[in-house]
This record gives sequence, structure tokens and C-alpha cells, in this order.
Amino acid sequence: MRFPARPAQAPPKLPEWDPAWSRIVEATTPEGPRSFHVLDTLEVLRAEGLEPSGTILALHGNPTWSYLWRHLARATVDAARSGGRVWRLIAPDHLDMGFSERLDHESLPTPHGAEVRRMSQRIDDFDAVVTPLLAEVAGSAAARDAAVGAETTGHDGPANVEHPVVTIGHDWGGVLSLGWAARNTDFVSAAISLNTAVHQPEDAPIPAPLRATLAGPILPTATVATDGFLRVTMSLGDLDPAIKDAFRSPYENASRRHGIGGFVADIPVDENHPSFSELQRIGADIAAFDAPALLVWGPKDPVFLERYLRDLRQRLPQADVHRFELGSHLVSEDYDVAGVVTDWLEARFPTDGAFPTDGAGANPADTSGENAAAADTSGENAAAENAAAEDATAAPPARGVTAILDARRDDETVASVDFSQNPAQQITWRHLWHVSTSIAGGLLELGVRPGDRVSMLVPPGNNLTAALYACLKIGAVAVVADAGLGPKGMTRATTSADPAWIIGELPGLGLARAFNWPGRRISVSPLGSVQAKLLKVDTSLTALSRTTHHAQLPTPAATDDAAILFTSGSTGPAKGVRYTHGNISALAAVLTRVFDVKEGTGLVAGFPPFALLGPAIGATSVTPDMSVTKPKTLTAGAISDAIIAGHATMVFASPAAYKNVAATASDLNKEQKAACARVELVLSAGAPVPLELMDAIAEVFPNASIHSPYGMTEGLLLTDIDRAGVTAAEATPNLGVCVGRPIDGVELALAPVDASGSSAATLEQGAEAQGRLSEFVVSAAHIKSGYDNLWATTAASAHDHLDGRAWHRTNDVGHIDAEGRVWLEGRLQHVVTTPRGPVGPGGLEAIVDSDAQVSRSSIVGIGPAGTQSLVAVLDAEGADLSPGLAPLDLTARLRDRVAEVVGHDLTAVLVAPTFPTDIRHNSKIDRSRLAAWADHVLAGGSVRTKV
Repeated sequence: MRFPARPAQAPPKLPEWDPAWSRIVEATTPEGPRSFHVLDTLEVLRAEGLEPSGTILALHGNPTWSYLWRHLARATVDAARSGGRVWRLIAPDHLDMGFSERLDHESLPTPHGAEVRRMSQRIDDFDAVVTPLLAEVAGSAAARDAAVGAETTGHDGPANVEHPVVTIGHDWGGVLSLGWAARNTDFVSAAISLNTAVHQPEDAPIPAPLRATLAGPILPTATVATDGFLRVTMSLGDLDPAIKDAFRSPYENASRRHGIGGFVADIPVDENHPSFSELQRIGADIAAFDAPALLVWGPKDPVFLERYLRDLRQRLPQADVHRFELGSHLVSEDYDVAGVVTDWLEARFPTDGAFPTDGAGANPADTSGENAAAADTSGENAAAENAAAEDATAAPPARGVTAILDARRDDETVASVDFSQNPAQQITWRHLWHVSTSIAGGLLELGVRPGDRVSMLVPPGNNLTAALYACLKIGAVAVVADAGLGPKGMTRATTSADPAWIIGELPGLGLARAFNWPGRRISVSPLGSVQAKLLKVDTSLTALSRTTHHAQLPTPAATDDAAILFTSGSTGPAKGVRYTHGNISALAAVLTRVFDVKEGTGLVAGFPPFALLGPAIGATSVTPDMSVTKPKTLTAGAISDAIIAGHATMVFASPAAYKNVAATASDLNKEQKAACARVELVLSAGAPVPLELMDAIAEVFPNASIHSPYGMTEGLLLTDIDRAGVTAAEATPNLGVCVGRPIDGVELALAPVDASGSSAATLEQGAEAQGRLSEFVVSAAHIKSGYDNLWATTAASAHDHLDGRAWHRTNDVGHIDAEGRVWLEGRLQHVVTTPRGPVGPGGLEAIVDSDAQVSRSSIVGIGPAGTQSLVAVLDAEGADLSPGLAPLDLTARLRDRVAEVVGHDLTAVLVAPTFPTDIRHNSKIDRSRLAAWADHVLAGGSVRTKV
């Protein structure tokens, strides 16, 4: 089959495409002159009187074309109009692809055929196109610096601060653009890549979709003779039919698809491939590239798998990473990648020209995580830490996380009691120190290094405590993902954290094997040879605990990462929250200071995160007999037995756990009741505690001060309210649930919510912030250091700076009353935007829940944003109600009550058959699912539809 040459041409009219972006560029390649179609925003910018002050060079992969970059083109032009840096986007179509020139070919493409355009040629093509285009703008570091005489700053900063040049690529365009950037470091300021691959491991197979396409005659059939390869690629994104057609428009027949087949044929699958050596050179060049970099990834990509991202992170250790956990190959079609890119460019290349250097000012929202040990102040709390250091009134630095454990190395008193063991296992401080120190040395001898990530697949108890503190002692980073996430959720979490090691009990190791989680594996107890081989286990904690103590263990710095704690996943894919050693030390200090926890205090921890803090605060920790993933399994008998074993005076659990404790209190014997009466402090976390539950808890622990701290994975203790405070709040009711006042060391600000349901960009404090529905924004030494591999999420949550400190946006909404008390009214994404203004669902839920016939409720919005109707959804469980429309008398009563208190109208009151909640706490209602169910029912659907 012969494929004739055809010149470049402009695209037809296409959706989301501005014809003014199209240029036909004649470029001189090493093989001679060729014509390229190029997306170039220069004409659009200059038509509006805007002169570029930065250039983005974009390169698409296969089988897309420059249409892939239309969102980025729009975003950069919009940013320029808004006063940001004026970025010009240049995105050529490869030869034989898109609307660029079609070359003359005599036959179908094959991996070793001469008709295939090779990697080296494509890089040369890219260079031939962009070099003269760069020279069109003065100051653009163009024409290889010499054309404009630009001074470069070397690798300590951007090649040209006044006019940075940044590359971006996707698919095979990613590795090619990275390779071109690495070979032009004299004027390239930064590099960005979406899903791509640099190195194919020898011990791993080529991804299945590519193996199938590369097989014999399938390659030309699937890529050229038919549009099968093109259609399969388009199915990897959530694309409208018109957008799919636009991507297919340059490839309408076989004569225009030769480049697709040629690109696939040029994938170097082994060392005999003509492009293999070129790819090796590109990989080495990329590893030497030390300018800023950003990697944006869609983990559900069936071709560019996690191993390719891991390889890129090793080659570009300075790179920021943002993963869209549910994104696939066409991640820029699934998510707002253009927004992430423009935000990153704004952070890296601010319009004032003050380029942030690596270190404390490198990027206040850096979440690379992998480099925390090397870049001490990469986290977004750097500004806060610096400000605190300069503040004469700032609290002194907290002790190291393992300081108390180390100080009590010869203490024979009880450190921990584990009721998850049968019989209950009790260990002393001396034993815990020796075991954790031996395991630390064993981990070092096994190859674990400071900064290595270690996934902990061990239930709370003595084994987890020993493993965790061993890791903390040597600077390894503990990765903790709640088993309640389920296999899929845990797989997403573990894969995103990319641990080098896994420590697990058999269920966790089985999951790791079944879902092929990354990391070398260590069992808790010794396994037989067959089982160890099946689960790919290297050794056991038992074996490591016999290691001779090392004379000197690595000493982690306060700014080194200590743990990655995953959120509950109740509002989307679970996020990894980065905590440094300093953050955890500060959290331990908060417990000690705010709740007067002294060394020797007995602590029953039915809330897993705090079970691990015992050794850090010198408390005797007791893990009660309960299922970690089912808080409701904690009984009054189990908690009282734990109190007795640990001589505990302090209890920590979730509201769901306490509810069952109160429900089973009648089963307690005289000794157990006496033990509960000795408890002095009861803490609850995970969700606000209503007064009636506090009263029920008080009956179990009659002499205890009962507190309900408010917090989240990103900040475990932020505000606090005791039972007396709840009673006072009940006497002067407001909308929502009162969670008290900020604890010592926590600063609170508000970002008011507008009519669209968005929170303001500016923060307010003091009287001006009172009484308005707002997002809560906090600053404290013990809040997270960042989100792991979520650069944009961290930037969005910590972009505020007030009084020289960085702040964290909690995504929780509510208000502060005249007494300075915090009232929660739900999550920002659940705000209902009515014609009368935004409504926090939690506020109305508190009103609805006060009715004796209601066990619990959820307020959801139905209809278009800005004109949403308020609908109350009631839980059928625990109430004498049937799914469907609520009884008329109840509906009328609730509507009257809501109208009386807030003046809003409830459009409908429904009863749902089930109430979806998060698994970790059994208390956070999934309002999004209830909203979808309510919308379905009100549209005439069945009330029995699964929520």
C-alpha cells in the first residue's frame, strides 16, 4: 500500500477550537523542508495587546494531535487577560500526524521498517519547528540565547527569569519533550509531563494493550488499515462524541493514519529495536535535568502504568507530582489539568519575576514528598514554621517523637496492652524500646533507608506500635491506609504512596499479593517457606527483632516526613496526608498541654490514630478488643476491661463506638463499673457528639470530664468542647453543631461562602467574620505538612497567607457565634445554593434531627446551582418510618420548624431505606449519594433504588 505525501493544512471547524490558534509553519528538518500544523496562541494574545512573557512548548503523543492542548491554550489566554504572566503556547503536530504534512511512504509500518519516523527524528522535527518560533518574541530565551543575547543563570534557577520557556508532553510526546528539554537546559526553565514512559523494566512485560497491537500483522491492521487503535484510545477518556470526532478528524482514512502505525512501530520493546539506544540516551539526559518539573498522572491508564511514574520520579527527584486518582490515559480530558499547569506555573514563575529558588521558598505548596528529607522546607508549612521561629512568644520546639520511649529504655512499668491478642499481650517500656530498636537495626540491615516508605498493614496493637516506632527511629516513613477503605480503596492509596516496603499480617499481605501492591514484604510473624514464597515475603518482624542493636541509628530531622496517613475516603478517593516528625511532636505536645496528659497516664485508645501516640506522650496505651473497621463493635465490657488492664484514666473513641458502649453499659459488673468511675477524661473524635450521647457517656463514666475535640486527618485536634460547653450552646442555639473554641496553638480564620457555593479567596478574622456561613481555615504547628502526590490539592488548601503564616482550608463550613464558638454546618461541596443564598446542610439537619420522630437526617439540594430546592432525607433505620415520602404530619412539622428558624422552605421530606456513611467512623453521612437518590425519587424513580 502506498501513502502519498500531502502538505500541512488547517483543521476544519471543531468544537472548543479557535481557528486563530492554527498556523502552518515551514521548517527545515535534517531531511529537508517540511510543513507543520502548529497550535500557536501568539496571534490571539497580540490581538488583545498582550505580549508574551513566557512560552510553553507542547508535544502530543499517539494518536492525538495538538487538539489535546486546547484547554491549556484557553487557560493560558484567560490567565493573561486576568493579569497573570502572558504565556504563549506553541504545540506542533508531529509529521504524519494531526494536520501536519503527510510523508511519502511505500508500505505499511513495521517496527524495523525504514518507513517509520524514529524518536531521534521526531525530536529533531520538534527542534526545527520551535526554534524559529521562539525567536519571534523578544526576550524569550529564543534562538538558543544567542539570538537575543540573554543571560542564563545555569541550573540554580530558570534559564531566563524574564521569559521562561517550559515544555509539556503527553504519551510518547512526554518522553520526547522531556528529552528535548534535557538537551536544551541552557534556555529551558522547567518541564512538565503527563502520562508517559522512559524505561521498560527487563523483568516486567510490555503492557497488554501494546503487546496486542505490536503483534505481527495486527499492528498495521489496528493502526492504519482500520481506526481501531484510535477508537480504543478515545475510549480511555470521558469524551463527548463531538470531541471524539474532533480527535479523529485528521485520521479519516488509511492514507492519513500511517503516522499512527509508525508511532506504535517505533516503540522500542527490546534492545534490538532501532530506537532502543536513543531511548536509553533520552533517559540518561532526563536524569541529569535538574530544573523544576511537574508530573501529572492518571493512574487508571492501562498502558502507562505505575512503574513508569516510579521511574520518572527517580529520574526527576525534584519533580512535583499531582495524581488524579480516577484519571486514565487521557487525563487532561478527564480533569482540569490545564488549571493545575497554570497554577503550577504561577507558583514557579510569579509575574513579579522573583523566581522561587529551591529550599524554603521553592514552592509554598510543594507536595513532592519523596524529597522531604533532602529539601527540609518543601512543605507548605515552611512559611508558618519560619514565622513561628521569629516569634518570641512561640512555643519551644517539641521533643522528638521517640524521645520519651528512648528515655524510658530501662523502665519496667507497662507501656502497652493489646487486647487484639488472645490472651491480651502486655509489654513494658523496656521491652518496647529493645524490640523497636532491634527492628530498626534489622530494617537498616535489610536495606530500608531514611525516607523510604513503609506501608503498615498491621492492626492497632503492640505489633504495629513496635513496627511504627522502629521506622520513626531510622527516618523511614510509615504509610497508614485504613482497612475500612476496602481492597480497591487500599490499592489506590498504597499505589499512590508507592511504598518501598510493606509490613503486614497475613490478611494485608494477601491483599498486597492479590493486587500486586508495590514494595518488598515483611510479615509480622515467621511464615513457612511455601507461604513466604507465595506472598513474596523476605523476612519477619520476629526475625528482625533479634538484630543486635546498632551503635548509631540515623537521626531524622523535624522537617523530615514521618507518616502518610490516608483520609477516610468519605468525600472522594482517600488522600495521603503528610506529617513530619515536627508535626507529630507538636500533636503529642497538644495532647499533653491541652488535656493535661502526663507521663504514666493510662490511655484506652478505641480511635486508631491515637493508639500510636502513647509512646510519644509517655502514656500507657491500651488497645481494646474491637474491630478497627467497625467502631460499633466496641462494647462497654471491652472498654472497661481495657481500663482495668492499663489502670487507665483517659479514654479515646469515636461517637459510633461510644454509642454502642452506652447501649451495652447494663452488662457491666461491679468491678467494671468501678473501673469506669475512675476515668477522669473521655475524648471523642471523628464526628461531633450530640448532647444526648454525651449524657449517655456520662452515665458510663460518671466522674469524667467529657470532651469532643473537632479535627480531621489533616489536623487531628483543632477545637474542643466539653459537656458543659455543649449544654451552654444548647441554651443559646445556633445553626449546626457546636464544636467549641480553637484549642491553644490553633488560629482560626474564615473564608465566607458566596451565592455560588464557593468560599472567598480572602480570609477574615474577628467580629467581621461572625455569624456568616464560611469555610473554616486553620493554622497550627500540628496540622499536616501537605498532601502526598497531590500538588494542586495542597496548593488549594494552603494558598492563604495571613500574618506571615500558611493556612489550611478545611473544606468544612459553618460559622462563629458572638461567644467565639465554632458551629459546623457541613462540607463545602455539600452547600445548597438556594435562590435566597447558600445553606450549610448541617445547620438545617440539626433542626430536623431535633424532632422526636427523626433518628438522623441529611439536607440535600435538588436542581440547578443557584436555584436549588432544599430536600430533607430521613433515615428509616432507628425510626418508625417507611422508605418514600415522609408522613404528612411529620413533613408539615419539619417544614414549619425550618421556616420558623431560618425562613427557608423544605420542598420535600423523604425517607431513605439506608443511610450511606464512611466506614472509618460510621458517622459521616454521604450527602452526595443521598442527593442522587432523592433526585431519582423526585423524578419518579423507585424509592427502593440503592442509595
